[in-house]
Amino acid sequence: MTFILEELQLYGPGFLKAAWTVFALTILTIVVSWACGLLAALAQRSRFRSVRAVAGFYIWFIRGTPTLIQIFIIYFGLPQFGIRLSPFTAGVLALGINSGAYIAEIVRGGLTAIPSGQSESALALGFSRAETMRTIILPQVFRIILPAVTNEAISTLKNTSLLSTITVVELTLYAQTLIAATFRPFEFYIAVAVIYLVLTTVLTLLASWLERHYARLS
Repeated sequence: MTFILEELQLYGPGFLKAAWTVFALTILTIVVSWACGLLAALAQRSRFRSVRAVAGFYIWFIRGTPTLIQIFIIYFGLPQFGIRLSPFTAGVLALGINSGAYIAEIVRGGLTAIPSGQSESALALGFSRAETMRTIILPQVFRIILPAVTNEAISTLKNTSLLSTITVVELTLYAQTLIAATFRPFEFYIAVAVIYLVLTTVLTLLASWLERHYARLS
C-alpha cells in the first residue's frame, strides 16, 4: 500500500496534467470539427455545384487518408508555406479537420431523415432558409445523430494519442518519457489505458444524459 501511495505521489501529478491536456484537446477539437462538419454538410446541399464539389472533395480526401498523415501535413508541411503552428494548435486543427469530415456525413444523414415537408411549410409561413435550418431542422437533426456524434467524440479523444508524434505532451508521450526513464512499459501503458477508459466513460455517460434529456423534450 505504501508503494502504491508513493507511486501516485511521484507520477500522479504528471498524469493529471497530461489528462487535462487530453481533455482540452478533445473539447477544442470537437468545436473545430463541428464548425467544419456543419459547414461541409450544408455546403453539400448548396445550389451551387462548385460549393458542393469543394465539400465533396474535402470529405473524400479526409476520409481516404490516414489521420497521422494529415497531422504531419499540417505540422510539418505548412511551415514550407510560412505557416508555423505550435504542436498543440496544429494538433487541434488536424484532428478537428479530420473529425469534421465524419461529422459532415453524420449531419448529412440526419438531414435526410427530416421530411422535406417541414422545410416547405416553414418557408410558406415566412421563415427564411437560415431560420428554418437553425430553429426547426437542426434541433431535430441533433437528437437523431447524438449516438453517432458520441462515437465520433470518443474516437476523437482516443486519436489525441497520435499527437505524441508531434511532441504534444499528452498521456501517451508522458508515459513514453516515464518508460524511457524507468523501463516499466506495462505499468505505465496500463495506467494510460485506464485514464482513457475513464475519460471515454465520462463522455458516454454525458451522451446518455443528453439522450434522456432530449427524449423528455420530444
